[in-house]
Amino acid sequence: MTEPTLARPPAHPKRLAYLGTPDVAVEPLKALVRAGFEIPIVISGSDKRRGRGGELSPSPVKAAALELGLSVSDQLEDVLAAGVDLAVVVAYGRIIPASILELVPMINIHFSLLPKWRGAAPVERALLAGDTETGVCLMDIGIELDTGDVYARTTTLITADDTLVTLRARLQSLGSELLVQTLNDGLPTPVPQDGDVTYAKKITVAELEIDWTLPASTIERLVRLGGAWTTFRGSRLKIHEVSFGGAAGAPGTIDGLVVGCGEGALELVVVQPEGKGRQDATAWRNGARPSSDDRLGQ
Repeated sequence: MTEPTLARPPAHPKRLAYLGTPDVAVEPLKALVRAGFEIPIVISGSDKRRGRGGELSPSPVKAAALELGLSVSDQLEDVLAAGVDLAVVVAYGRIIPASILELVPMINIHFSLLPKWRGAAPVERALLAGDTETGVCLMDIGIELDTGDVYARTTTLITADDTLVTLRARLQSLGSELLVQTLNDGLPTPVPQDGDVTYAKKITVAELEIDWTLPASTIERLVRLGGAWTTFRGSRLKIHEVSFGGAAGAPGTIDGLVVGCGEGALELVVVQPEGKGRQDATAWRNGARPSSDDRLGQ
């Protein structure tokens, strides 16, 4: 079976399609519009029922595109009739078939230093793994996931204070700048990815449950990811913010606001009991009055 011949982008594309769906894909679209690129079509995910009311609402990219006065479709095939030089893809959320890649050249912003963290959750996995550096790659879209050659890349440090929100925002900004600069300068000859390959599968709710037998440093990174949770007296307790410190008791035991871990201890700062809003951990402690017999995670 012969490999499909994928369309190649021109060095200086001016007329672009844009494919993206979630919040992370909004800033690059706006950057392309500010830079003066012509975007005759935006392809985004279909409207979904969101929020408590269950009313249909557009994806973040569709909403932004409409505000910018751009034409939007949820049909991928519509890119074929748009007469574009190039399609820019950012977190589109669908596999693009070879039949389209053979006709429309496409490049992708990927939020990692490929080939590390190919896949759906590269920012989350980098933070959770304790990586000290990450970045953005501007790459070809190939038949296989995140295997395309790379046109340009930029790096950033992951600081001890970074959360998923702050890191993702910084990468969005860096990726938008990299995209516009590279397109304005002219797409260079891309280079193959080089290095050890790792994969970034989606984070599950089960993975966000805190295992208090793990080291404090590992748990603290999970909390910075957002959505970390444990149980207290049989009810779910979300942990939104912690700090290092305090004498370490047995894993899960609570001394004031200090929770023992497998190695070290963490102090609770912001929590959210089941069915309630976020609150200062001191207020939670004053109301819940945890005793020496209580243990988080049981």
